[in-house]
Amino acid sequence: MFSLPLRDNAGLEPLEIWHAEEFAAHMDRAREHIRPWVGPAFVTDDLDGARATLGRYAERQAADGARLYGIRLDGALVGGVMFTDFSAASGSCEIGCWLEPAAEGHGLVTQACRALLDWAFTSRGLHRAEWHCRADNERSSAVAERLGMTLEGVRRESWPYGGARHDKQIWAILAPEWRADGNIDS
Repeated sequence: MFSLPLRDNAGLEPLEIWHAEEFAAHMDRAREHIRPWVGPAFVTDDLDGARATLGRYAERQAADGARLYGIRLDGALVGGVMFTDFSAASGSCEIGCWLEPAAEGHGLVTQACRALLDWAFTSRGLHRAEWHCRADNERSSAVAERLGMTLEGVRRESWPYGGARHDKQIWAILAPEWRADGNIDS
């Protein structure tokens, strides 16, 4: 196992099935805060749901697909980042994130997403990375901007939640843009 330092008291590490109890407890702290912004299959309500979510990501990672990483602050799981979609064959991926309220405002998501993008572009040679978020999720849009992504468009009323339909933004960055911004070596 590895842990990538994000700063002195924060790190990034894979989330695996054996983390299910800790993930379930974390979801108890984060659930209502993140529910409007992430896919409904991700927001688990109990230990079995936590195992199922971690199991789905483990299967996808074993097939060189989606991956899930936890963000720890002072040793506690407070959120995470993930490749919600990852295709080496097409050279593209989509990244996403979540945090419990107490961990917001520390730059953890931006740092963790930079690590994912660096790996995708340098180690795996991907060409394109996307970020999808509800158009009214200002925090999420701000992360995409800090990562140097371009808002490519809005899918109108494509995000159902709470009996309403919300617009979804599609952001992206290409490997040459990532390198040009000094994020990786050419």
